[in-house]
Amino acid sequence: MKHAVDLSPTQRHVLEILKRHGEATPDELAIALEISSSAVRQHLGALRTAGLVTSHKDHGHPGRPAERYRATTLTEPLFATAAESLPIELLGHMEAEEPALIGRVFDRRRHQMVDVAERRLAGKPVAEQVAILTELLDEQGHLADFEAVAEGHFRINLHNCAIWAVANQYPQACASELDYLRDLIPEANVQRITHKTSGAHTCAYDIHLDADT
Repeated sequence: MKHAVDLSPTQRHVLEILKRHGEATPDELAIALEISSSAVRQHLGALRTAGLVTSHKDHGHPGRPAERYRATTLTEPLFATAAESLPIELLGHMEAEEPALIGRVFDRRRHQMVDVAERRLAGKPVAEQVAILTELLDEQGHLADFEAVAEGHFRINLHNCAIWAVANQYPQACASELDYLRDLIPEANVQRITHKTSGAHTCAYDIHLDADT
């Protein structure tokens, strides 16, 4: 079920920072948001009441332990775009009628997304393809970014899952996402190295070009 909550722009920005960085203290958030620490704590209190953030004490530094906050899984649907929302109830009916249909539905969706993306990637070098793919994933609500790890080696990070409810119930959704990247950069070895459904705060994809490419 989608979590119904009315977020202010600042509260949404707090959640986006937490999701992109994994966790942060109120002072770190205050610096990033350019507001006072007391104002940040008020927003965090409201977000905690809504179940959207949790915190723990950081005892790894001298002095008073810092309170470190992170976003909960209830925030996953909040950054999804309407176009990417998949009706999980309808998928359940499909599965009841014909279990094999679920895999075919995700395959069809992937092929459609690949067709759209290929037109934007055509003729581009791999580094630019990775940047465009990241932009497409970000547009879908995944809060995506990428980094160049080394020559011919990239990593795409998804800080939000735009289809969280579906991905938790249907592993075909995550398999389809991995195949989507592999289809679009066939000359690279693409592996998922962290997975939100396994407890990581990101889904990260390692993209490594073959040495002879």
